[in-house]
Amino acid sequence: MDPLNFVDIQPYSVRLTHSQKKTGQIDACVAGEGSIEGHALVAALLDFEFMGGSMGSVVGEKVTQAIEKALKLRVPLLLVSASGGARMQESILSLMQMAKTSAALARLHEGGVPFISLLTDPTTGGVTASFAMLGDLIIAEPRRSSPSRAHA
Repeated sequence: MDPLNFVDIQPYSVRLTHSQKKTGQIDACVAGEGSIEGHALVAALLDFEFMGGSMGSVVGEKVTQAIEKALKLRVPLLLVSASGGARMQESILSLMQMAKTSAALARLHEGGVPFISLLTDPTTGGVTASFAMLGDLIIAEPRRSSPSRAHA
């Protein structure tokens, strides 16, 4: 959806369609249930290939649903972030997702369910300012060395 009819170089709806075709995903978040060595968990992952892993309304809703599922099942939550931050094309709607996800994580914490936040490079902006830094355990990969930096 494009509730603001946002246009920069191209309409937001065109950017969404392009990213959907490029990645095969509806939006930048994929979530589900699984296990690691027999231990159940709920996981949500941000795909940087989809508009820089930016958090808009759909991403905020999917992350919140993953949090609520972990709380309901009483299993750990793993969130893997790869994001440039809040999605500018959704303006205040994307910024509201910061509060929404943070509030859901507060309920998870109050319920005593562990939250593991895995930060990949890059994880910046509104994602960092909201859910990515609220983990009970925060794991971050070091900055990857690009070929241009390696030869500089």
